[in-house]
Amino acid sequence: MTIRLFHVSDLHFGAEDRAALDWFAGIVRHERPDAILMTGDLTQSARAHEFEAAAAWLESLERPVTIEVGNHDLPVFNPVQRMLLPYRRYRALQRMLERPLDIAGITIVPLRTTARFQLRLDWSKGFVSRRRLGRVVRQIAEAPGDGLVFVTAHHPLIEAGTRTRAKTRGGQRALAALVEAGAHAVLTGHVHDPFDIDHRHAGREVRLIGAGTLSERVRETRPSFNEIRVQGRAFETIARVMDAPDQRL
Repeated sequence: MTIRLFHVSDLHFGAEDRAALDWFAGIVRHERPDAILMTGDLTQSARAHEFEAAAAWLESLERPVTIEVGNHDLPVFNPVQRMLLPYRRYRALQRMLERPLDIAGITIVPLRTTARFQLRLDWSKGFVSRRRLGRVVRQIAEAPGDGLVFVTAHHPLIEAGTRTRAKTRGGQRALAALVEAGAHAVLTGHVHDPFDIDHRHAGREVRLIGAGTLSERVRETRPSFNEIRVQGRAFETIARVMDAPDQRL
């Protein structure tokens, strides 16, 4: 049996590409993937109306969904809310937010890589705290030993050679811990271009998989998403690009 996961990221409602969203929704309705993994930046400016539009669109897909928080999903124009209630506007999407999924031999474990503040000027970059990492490692330990474990996060934990960089603090340490815990892949967004690369640590291998964007904020690739096809313990990533041939990564 083949399990099909649609990995989508960086919708940026408020700067969304409506044609790309309609294209993706049409594929979902026709092909009915087993789940949709959304790795952050649902919105452009974390405004209430952007979250409302994103929630309505995701609900309309009628598939199991898990959502990661992206840096654009934290309040930009309200510093008090960013410090005290940074995720309040996610209430409309609460049941999907960082939702662990178990799908026929695949465990999806969320890892938050955003921070309400950092000791550097650019708060858009990634950060992995030891507390969050410890929780994820424990969740991986509880996953069935004969299945796959996919970790979902917004920021790539290490750089993947894309034009946009993540500069994730604690990312290298986090990736090493995830590999040692038994994760098979880390799925991310943020950089707006797809990739699938092998990374080895201490004799073990993990796949680092990045999704493109369905927004107007494209980089090197047209609007796209990843289809991850899983058969047993083997899986492949296909970048499905709007108005262009699919790309096996």
